[in-house]
This record gives sequence, C-alpha cells and structure tokens, in this order.
Amino acid sequence: MKHGKLYIALLIAASGFLFASCENIFAPSLDTSSSGQILSDQKTIEGVFTNFKYAYSYKDTSVYSGLLTDDFLFTYTDYEIGFDVSWDKPTDMRTTSRLFDNSQKTEVIWNNITVMIGDSLNMSVKRSFNLTITFNPSNIVRLYGFADMSLTRPTSDSPWKIKRWRDQSF
Repeated sequence: MKHGKLYIALLIAASGFLFASCENIFAPSLDTSSSGQILSDQKTIEGVFTNFKYAYSYKDTSVYSGLLTDDFLFTYTDYEIGFDVSWDKPTDMRTTSRLFDNSQKTEVIWNNITVMIGDSLNMSVKRSFNLTITFNPSNIVRLYGFADMSLTRPTSDSPWKIKRWRDQSF
C-alpha cells in the first residue's frame, strides 16, 4: 500500500511537469519582436498615415485623437447644399466615434502622395485614399478621393499631428 501512494504521488508530479511544459494553444504567447509593431511614433509623415490606418482598422479613438492637434479643423464639401462644412476636433472625435460604433468594419488604404511641400515643422500633404465602411453586409459605403492635410509639430524631434484636413472624396 505504501508503494501505491508513492506511485500516485510520482504520477501526479510527473503529470504536473508534463502539463507545465505544454503550450496552451488557446492562449498563445505575445509577439514581443519589433517586427510585430503596428503603431508608429509619428516622427515621420508616413508614421502619421500608419497610425491613421491603425485607428480606422481597429476603431481606436485614442490613437485617432493623438493624430490631431488641439486646434484641428476638418472640412468637406456638402454637395447637396453646395457649401463647405467645417468642424473642430471635439466634433470630429464625436463623429468618428459614432462611425466606429455604428460600423462593423472600417478600412482605409492610403495610395500615392501627389503633393508634399513644407519644412521640418510644417508640411502640406495631399494623398489619395480608398475608404470602405461596412455597416452590415448589405450596406457598404466606398469612398475614393484625396485627403489634403496640413501637418505640424513644435520641434523637429516631436511627432507630426494633423492641423487641417480637407476631405476631397467622391
């Protein structure tokens, strides 16, 4: 009987070691390599567009907010009324948050930069894009056009932020 208890204790210990060395396929380890990084520090113009794409893909309003200056201004043409409409950062954040909340998927693809002029602190960038918003499988909106943006930063070591964005989509 004494050997039976010893056998059971050894069996439990061995199985503990066996399970401890196994990898749980339902809880894989995190990728800590730098190649897995999907956000940029925005110290490059391309970094701004990378973070913008991330914010839309993952519906992340905190990342999106970090792309905009406090005095940000968004402008688009309302073709129904025939006038330009503009709004500030708080309005843009509410509008973007509602878009993210009410869509199943948002995807932006940045295409060619057609204009990029400026210096190390202020830059004007005009870039074409494709935006797909899926509200549900039978309601998908596709927009194509140009984002005409003014980007700024206080020093050449600071991240770029969008100060003005004129949407020229159709």
